[in-house]
Formats: sequence, structure tokens, C-alpha cells
Amino acid sequence: MSKLQETKQKLRGSIAPVVTPFKEDESLDLDTFKQLIDWQIASGSHAISVTGTSGEPSSLTLKERELVMETAIKAINGRVPFAPGTGSTNHQEALYLTKTAQEMGVDAAMVIVPYYNKPSQHALYKHYKTIADAVDIPIIVYNIPGRTGVNLEVKTLARLVEDCPNIIGVKESNKDFEHVNRVLLNCGRDFLLFSGIELLCYPMLTIGGSGSISATANVAPAQVAEMHNAWEEGNRERALELHYELMPLNDVLFKDTNPAPVKAALGMMGKIKPVLRMPMDLPNQALQDEIREVLKQYVELPDSVVSR
Repeated sequence: MSKLQETKQKLRGSIAPVVTPFKEDESLDLDTFKQLIDWQIASGSHAISVTGTSGEPSSLTLKERELVMETAIKAINGRVPFAPGTGSTNHQEALYLTKTAQEMGVDAAMVIVPYYNKPSQHALYKHYKTIADAVDIPIIVYNIPGRTGVNLEVKTLARLVEDCPNIIGVKESNKDFEHVNRVLLNCGRDFLLFSGIELLCYPMLTIGGSGSISATANVAPAQVAEMHNAWEEGNRERALELHYELMPLNDVLFKDTNPAPVKAALGMMGKIKPVLRMPMDLPNQALQDEIREVLKQYVELPDSVVSR
């Protein structure tokens, strides 16, 4: 079995997109970051990703992104697969970060569709092919049109899969369920399809998806991982039950822009200091109160939080 095939076999289930914790002065809090990774693995997450949307990559310098990846791979220490986000709106930065990730020994790199620039489909093809050709590691394309301003069309993705053997999967943060069905139809049933839309994590499994890269896994890693485990074990009833159990949490965590509600929730849980870098900020007080009430259904909050 080739390395690409091995990676396709093991990159499944709940890939937790871990947030980047900051100290009060907004510097990186790497000790807390390592604790988050340990907690994720102990909670059953099947793989780890960093510097995706939840990791605030656009608020990090290039050197900080390298440091976060380096810290993560050391903390993971081979216990689960590691697929960091290496994309950027800057092509050369994306190329550099993906090459750097390969040198670090990651299992795969997740490369987001460039944001703000709104490139054409032809330009997207050139961007991804150049990156894929420059490395040997597997690439997971990250399509999130709601934040990038452009949708990677199925025909473009299928062309890339045909021309680039190391493009093995896609994270679809795409609410168009017809689109994600056509991904597997056109890219092959063995192509890795990960849900980045929380309410579609379970439905994507039913059409042949491989798992999810869900921001909610930051807050409820055990429940998100269990849903995938139940599905793999053939316990469809339990998987569906967890899908609906998680829905109130999924809803409240996306009432403001990710990862603001997630970081607020983790702060309430005592896992991090709830700090974001501008232009991001924490949710308003009303939403924080709502997050706190919903959280009580899933985790035991510290007394200081519950009593507020």
C-alpha cells in the first residue's frame, strides 16, 4: 500500500480544527495549545488540524503559523494523524507553508480556496496544481465559499483530482448538498469528503463522506467523535441521535463568526483565555449568556461561570 493510500485509510472521522489560544497580551499561548491537543486526543478525536478557520490563520504572521504547526506536531507525537491548514490568499505563502508542512512530516495539508481575491476557476486550478506538484504529501482542498467569496466548482475539483494524484480529499463547508453529492460522483467514491458544515456532518456520512472537520469538535470533542464511531460501527440510531443532540450547540456556536463563539465557550469551560486578535472579537454579552446556557447541556462548567 502506498503512502497516499495509507493516509486515505487513516484520515477519517472527526478531525478537530483546534483553535489558536492567545494570552491576555495576544501573544501565542503555546502551553495551553498543547493542553488542548492532549485533551482532543484523550477525548477521542481521530485527527488534528490547526490554522484552519478556527485557528485564525489570517491573524497570524507567517512565522507564527510555522510555530503553531511545529508545536502541534510535537504535541501530537504520532498519536493521531495531523493535517494543518497551509492555505493563504497569497499563493507564494500557501506554497511555502505547504512545503514547510511537508518538511515537518505532517500526514496531509489542508489548503483553503484563496479568499478575497475571488479567482476564476482556471486560476484556482493553476493555484492548486502548482502547490500539489511542489510536494509529495496528500492535499485536502478546503472549499468554504461563504468566507472566500468563490466556490470551487465540482468540474474544477474533478480536473484537479485527475491531474494531481496527491489531492485526496476536500473539506466542503458548502451548504449546497447537491454540490457535495456531485463531488463524490465526479471525483470517485473513494475520494475523501469531509463536512465543514456542522448540520451536514451526519448527512454527508450517509452519502459516503469520510468524516468532518467541525468547529464544534473544539467544544464537544467526545460527542463529535462518538457520532463518527457509531456510524462506523453500524449503529445508525446512535449516530443520528448524536446528530440531533449536538444541534443546539452547533446552532449557538455559529450565531457569530467562527471562532468567536467557540473561544467564548472554551473560556467558559476554563480551557483557554477567551482572547481573539482584532479585527475579530468576542460575541456580545447577550450571545455569551446564550452560549453559557446551551453549554450547560453538554459540559459541567466551573462554578464561577454557572453562577453568572
